[in-house]
Amino acid sequence: MGIWLLNNFRTLALAGLLGGGAVLAAVVGLLVLRRRFPHHANGTHNEMIGVVLGMYAAIYGIILAFVVVAEWEGLNEAETNVALEASQTAEVLRDAPAFPSGQERRVTNAVGAYVRVVVDEQWPLMRDGQPDPNVTNREVTALYKVFQDYEPRTEAEKTYYEQSVSTLGEIAGARRTRLSDAQQSLPSLLNILVYGGALVMLPLTLLYGIRSLRANLMFVVSVAALIGVSLLLCLTLDHPFAGDLAVSPAPFKEGVLAQFWR
Repeated sequence: MGIWLLNNFRTLALAGLLGGGAVLAAVVGLLVLRRRFPHHANGTHNEMIGVVLGMYAAIYGIILAFVVVAEWEGLNEAETNVALEASQTAEVLRDAPAFPSGQERRVTNAVGAYVRVVVDEQWPLMRDGQPDPNVTNREVTALYKVFQDYEPRTEAEKTYYEQSVSTLGEIAGARRTRLSDAQQSLPSLLNILVYGGALVMLPLTLLYGIRSLRANLMFVVSVAALIGVSLLLCLTLDHPFAGDLAVSPAPFKEGVLAQFWR
C-alpha cells in the first residue's frame, strides 16, 4: 500500500493527504467533543492528562526519531551502493582496452547489455518493491563468460584480467545488496508503533481542555500536522526506490557508461 501511494502521488499530495487528513480528523473530533461535553473546556483533568500526554509524546518522539534516522541511513546506503555498483561496472569497461580488440568488443557489449537491463527492466520492478534477480541473471552470466572464455597472454593482460574478474565479484555483491535494499521495509512491530502510536497520540490531544476554542484548535491542529508530516517522512524513507525521493539509476548513465544511452 505504501509503495503504491508513493508511486501514484507526488510528495506534496501525500502531505495533503496525511497531514491534511490528520488535521481534519483532529478538528472534527475536537468540535464534536466540545459540543457533546461542554464542560470539557474547563480543563478539570488537565493536570493528569498533561502528565500522560507529555510522557506519551516523549516515548513516541523517541520511536519516531529512531525510525527516521534508521530509514535515512538506509536511503543513503542504498544510494551509495548504487553509485558503487555503477562505478565498478564502469571500471570493467575502462579496463577493456587493455585486451585485444575482439575481447574489448565482447566486454563492451556484455557491460552494455547489463547496464541497459538494470535500468530499463529491473529498476521499474524495484520501484514497485518486487525486484526480480532473474531479470539480470542472463546478463551477469554472459559478463562472467566473456572472461571465462578468454586466456590472457601478456603480463599486462593478466594484470587487467585479474583486476576485472575481481571487480565482477564486487559488482555481483553490490547487485545483491541493491536488490535487497529494494525489498526493505519497516518490521511489523515498528509499523504498529509508528502508525498505531499516531492513532493514540491524536485522541490524547483532544482530551486536553482549553477554554478558548481558537487556542484549543491551534493546539490540536499543530500536533496533528506534526504527526501527519512525521508519518509521511517515515513512509517516504521506508522505500528507497519508490516515490519522489527514490534512488535514481542516473549513475548507470554517467561517465563511460553514458555511451550506452546515446
